[in-house]
Amino acid sequence: MNAIANDIHPAPAQAGNDSARYARCIEASRRIRWEIDRDVFKGREFDLAHKFLPDGLSRLDRSSLADESERRLMSQVQGRTYAYIFGLVERFINAKVLEIGQRYALGDQVKLEALVRFSDEEIKHQEMFRRIETMIGGIMPAGYECTANPDQVARAVLGKSTWSVLALTLHIELFTQAHYKQSISPDDALSPLYKDVFLFHWREESQHAILDELELRQEHERLDAAARDTAVDDLIALVGAVDGILQAQARADADYFCAIVPRVVAADEQARIESETLAAYRWQYIVSGVQEPRFQQVLGELLTDAQMQRVGTALEPLFAAVA
Repeated sequence: MNAIANDIHPAPAQAGNDSARYARCIEASRRIRWEIDRDVFKGREFDLAHKFLPDGLSRLDRSSLADESERRLMSQVQGRTYAYIFGLVERFINAKVLEIGQRYALGDQVKLEALVRFSDEEIKHQEMFRRIETMIGGIMPAGYECTANPDQVARAVLGKSTWSVLALTLHIELFTQAHYKQSISPDDALSPLYKDVFLFHWREESQHAILDELELRQEHERLDAAARDTAVDDLIALVGAVDGILQAQARADADYFCAIVPRVVAADEQARIESETLAAYRWQYIVSGVQEPRFQQVLGELLTDAQMQRVGTALEPLFAAVA
């Protein structure tokens, strides 16, 4: 088995799928409930004197950009995209949660309430990220482009197996937590409002990841060996589709940065900026999540060695590109 497959194939761990875990998610959802204006924005605006994304995510600590003001500008471009991508993926996540919730509509009402709350929170997050784009768009120069349409992406993703969509969703919501705790929260140089956005987002995503795992394990049990094998292929295809979105957005963001930075950027430097931006996005949205211990553990428990080998082989070029 190659190095990546070994890295994401740990020893099995005990899993619990009882209704009590759904009930605990409901209790947490009630306790930490927040509102966009009252708790997050509080009448504040984004301040371009601050970075948005920390170096641990933007990877600007290894960038070819030497000027500190240019690094700050790129952190703002990447931070704008970071919020946009979360709004994008939450479109298909919410649609899948609503679909799964129908299983419990006339049955387990505890599980139904947990998923309804999950859906309600995802809709709120989408609204928050749309408003963030409007707010940042009002203070940054014109020309920024969102390259993927959320509804079109959601339709494509939802055409894949439920197992693969849940696995991708778990991956996303686990790296969301890791990004906040490891990189965003400790960085005092970031925009205070930007930090608060992802503080409150993290609080609710923590419950969502639990529900993702519970539903993924139950979906896994519903499938026979052939369907599971097809689902692994679907997951690999979805990761490839995510990478396609990242490539397009990295090109657009590099073009935008070079258009608004107050100097002339030569073609070879622009190509280098695009390459560095793509490496940062691949780290943010793919590699950092694959390396999350909980994701490694869950995937390792569900997949066979041969399936892990296929996943590892598919991921290897992305790991190499980020490195």
